Amino acid sequence: MVWGMFSWHDLGPLIHVEQRLNSTTYLSIVADQVHPITLMVHPNGDGFFQQDNAPCHGARIVQEWFQEHEGDFTLLRWPPQSPDLNPIEHLWDKVKRAIRQLVPQPSNLTELDSAIHQARCQIPHITFQHLLESMPRRIATVLKAKGGPTKY
Repeated sequence: MVWGMFSWHDLGPLIHVEQRLNSTTYLSIVADQVHPITLMVHPNGDGFFQQDNAPCHGARIVQEWFQEHEGDFTLLRWPPQSPDLNPIEHLWDKVKRAIRQLVPQPSNLTELDSAIHQARCQIPHITFQHLLESMPRRIATVLKAKGGPTKY
């Protein structure tokens, strides 16, 4: 499994998760990878961090860590039972589509890792910005649909 992030400016690191993504593993990713990058990109604490409702995101140790670091960035609240509007899913879709078009297909984990890196790097920066700009529309659409199906 790989875990990734992006911002208005750029892609974040691609992190290999060798074991099941539990709260301890997720917290180490956030604390060791995300937090330093966020502090560097948003030194005034004006950055936002979005996560969905995966069980490891709501774990007490994770929530406590975010409370301890609430001045470093804003953690966007994500209501229970909400559709998955995380814009990174659109980036993963682009990566998957690019890999499906490869001939020959990756035949081992090393080739797959290389293909993922290459596909991610080919996504234009404007794509990140368009996805983030779309968030108010996405949220409004979900609210209008009262949590029902949307085009997102």
